[in-house]
Amino acid sequence: QVQLVESGGGSVQSGGSLRLSCVASASTFYMAWFRQAPGKEREGVAAIALDGRTRYADSVKGRFTISQGTVKNTLNLQMNSLKPADTATYVCAAGGAPLSFWRWDYTYWGQGTQVTVSS
Repeated sequence: QVQLVESGGGSVQSGGSLRLSCVASASTFYMAWFRQAPGKEREGVAAIALDGRTRYADSVKGRFTISQGTVKNTLNLQMNSLKPADTATYVCAAGGAPLSFWRWDYTYWGQGTQVTVSS
């Protein structure tokens, strides 16, 4: 069983930045960030493979950067130029499929951290 704990959410104004972190209790294979806004489906935001390859949702390309942290078993998401449309609960996921945005590829999920962007 792997536990994932996210941190770094908060409230910012449009154009601002936030950095999210996710710490896993054990080594994992493939990790990703998802987000879910009220009344909407959970969607993949960014994913990273073991070799460092990354994948981003079109809506965040050029603004968000996913990376492995310098601390073991840590995943980061740097979010710049935030927009009100980015408001959601951001959830860290770990599983067995590289660069997937299909939620059923992921076995472990964190509790999420809220990101609110005001205009």
